[in-house]
Amino acid sequence: MTAQTKPQDGLSAYVAVTAAYWAFMLTDGALRMLVLLHFHTLGFSPVQLAYLFVLYEIAGMVTNLAAGWIAARFGLTSTLYAGLALQVVALLALTQLDPAWSAAASVAFVMCVQGASGVAKDLAKMSSKSAVKLLAPAEGGGLFRWVAVLTGSKNAVKGVGFLLGAALLATLGFTWAVLAMALVLAVILVAVMLYMPAGLPRGRKGAKFSEVFSKSANVNWLSAARVFLFGARDVWFVVGIPVYFYAVLSDGTEAGNRAAFFLIGTFMALWIILYGAVQASAPRILRATQRPEAELIRAARGWAAALCVIPAGLTLAVFIAPGPTPVLTITLVAGLLAFGALFAVNSALHSYLILAFSRSERVTMDVGFYYMANAGGRLLGTLLSGVTYQIGGLSLVLLTAAIMVALSALFSGRLTDEPPAAA
Repeated sequence: MTAQTKPQDGLSAYVAVTAAYWAFMLTDGALRMLVLLHFHTLGFSPVQLAYLFVLYEIAGMVTNLAAGWIAARFGLTSTLYAGLALQVVALLALTQLDPAWSAAASVAFVMCVQGASGVAKDLAKMSSKSAVKLLAPAEGGGLFRWVAVLTGSKNAVKGVGFLLGAALLATLGFTWAVLAMALVLAVILVAVMLYMPAGLPRGRKGAKFSEVFSKSANVNWLSAARVFLFGARDVWFVVGIPVYFYAVLSDGTEAGNRAAFFLIGTFMALWIILYGAVQASAPRILRATQRPEAELIRAARGWAAALCVIPAGLTLAVFIAPGPTPVLTITLVAGLLAFGALFAVNSALHSYLILAFSRSERVTMDVGFYYMANAGGRLLGTLLSGVTYQIGGLSLVLLTAAIMVALSALFSGRLTDEPPAAA
């Protein structure tokens, strides 16, 4: 917490930032499910579906670098408000999608809108995560607790967004669902702007853009590990599993399609909610208050290695199964939920370590650089999700996930408990 910030101001600012982030992630999760399922029913291939999210991830990489500097220069509230406002604009733009357009025109338009949404998401994320470093109490493991609550609750809310998106698509249709989300988010943006308390820094005029590239070995290795950790998640999460489950669950009728929407949305929502709940509990699971930071740093490789076992086992299960049987479907659901639980601990540990490795005076830039790597991993996973599913089906998707987790464990093993470099 900054010297100028009173404890009550810091807590109020943390609550306001968390509420704004929740509202954003609810619409983000719903929008992803809306776009995925809507365009899949229009006959888009797995690769075309992956293309819809490519610019979203590319925009995230660029945004995180720039946003870290913008927040350092102009203050965290400016980037938070900009992220919420841009998401409202992106949602409104998506309502202009015309069913009469060609497939190429539709893909290009949605890619651009998703790109704007990606910029918005990473402005909001970088602002919220950086705020925790500056507002959290230093004593009693406060940093790990506050970042775990923010990140875990955010993912639980995003999971509800997946379910909401599927439900809105089945009931209101695509355009009205998107319009309703834009209206709700606009109301929340106005409320946050009116009632945001003091507590966040206003920026410093001397911040240079070149400072966004970290010179800390730990920040760089952790960022590399993050690329492959999130790539391993998105390689099955974005296209592979939703398309596979749709093929298994839908009978081709309108009623069957709607039932498949709800079942897929429910699974994706439950996965994200479980992920968020475990993430919020990570400090207790890791016994963070009882262990020195050096021990938590060493734990990062072990948790990644444990995670690698699950996609490797699921790859074998899919490979030896005679087809999409009920037993295989149950095995996939159980295995992917277990993956979500272990993935949550890995993700929470990374989210804590990046803040622990960052110095307060450059936290927005270190966090921006780290989440640029995060977006890079999602981009890699998104591209591979469509390509691997189209080339080799679900078994190749899951094998790719296992390889990527193994690489994440390798890079996590390079982290050290050396103190951060001096300014």
